[in-house]
Amino acid sequence: MNRRKIALVTLSGLWLMCTCAHAAREAYEFDVSVSIPTSRFHVLPADPGWISREQRLPWSLLNSTLGGLRKDFDVKNEGGAIEARLDGLAYLSSGESGHEIELQVVFNGRELKVGEAVEVVSAADGRQGRRVLLEITPQPPGDGVYKPGKYFGNVNMMFNAMLPGA
Repeated sequence: MNRRKIALVTLSGLWLMCTCAHAAREAYEFDVSVSIPTSRFHVLPADPGWISREQRLPWSLLNSTLGGLRKDFDVKNEGGAIEARLDGLAYLSSGESGHEIELQVVFNGRELKVGEAVEVVSAADGRQGRRVLLEITPQPPGDGVYKPGKYFGNVNMMFNAMLPGA
């Protein structure tokens, strides 16, 4: 009779150990990637996590103003300067209501325009490499009053490595 009790206790203990081990098991899966830039030329966001996500501009209820966006970029061109331009108008649109908010895009202190490339990094700074600031600032409407609505838009910037003597 003692043998039966011992066997039952042992089996119960084994079952509890299996249940606990199974309950504690967890699995995780996530993606990992890296983009290693060429050391000769690059214009990359210092924090790459934001570039592929929608950026919400801050709206102040207190004074009815719309804030902008400021992000750092790491730039380098061993061959010299870097130029940039907008690849389309930069604005926010409310869609059906037809309201628009123009965006001013400034890279390293130089305003970018559509179809007009401007030097945004000097040859000396390009060869050395440095961190520069992108600023996107909403421009208030002519009457100074932002119209209510949901606004969406995008900013397309193009960067080129300028060759010496070009």
